[in-house]
Amino acid sequence: MSFNPRILPCKSFFQPDFNMDKFLHYESKHQPLLPKGQYHHRLLRSILAGVVILTVFLSIGVVGYHLSCGFDWLDSLLNASMILSGMGPTSPIQTNAGKWFASFYALFSGVVFITTIGLVLAPVAHRIFHRFHLEEA
Repeated sequence: MSFNPRILPCKSFFQPDFNMDKFLHYESKHQPLLPKGQYHHRLLRSILAGVVILTVFLSIGVVGYHLSCGFDWLDSLLNASMILSGMGPTSPIQTNAGKWFASFYALFSGVVFITTIGLVLAPVAHRIFHRFHLEEA
């Protein structure tokens, strides 16, 4: 029996229907302003994407602090939340593994947080600039 990729049982895993171009598509300055309902849908999608990204990276931080520092789950959540939001750690880290993890997590958390804020605010900024260009024309 030979392998035929066209008859795979799980098409959605190997050929996802998610289209990143459609997700990030914004109308050009020559197109009319998006109606409020569609704009709110776009804004909600961006907020949900931001929540998913932050949840994933917060989970990585919680598990990392728990395993590398020996913190209980609540202290791990507190430290991961504070680092992810840019506030800084709340509990002293005693282990070398914990210090390594905290260093790398802090570096990546800053980038993730700023990128996520950009993702969430992109529809708002686009709408403001688009409206400005429509009034100009």
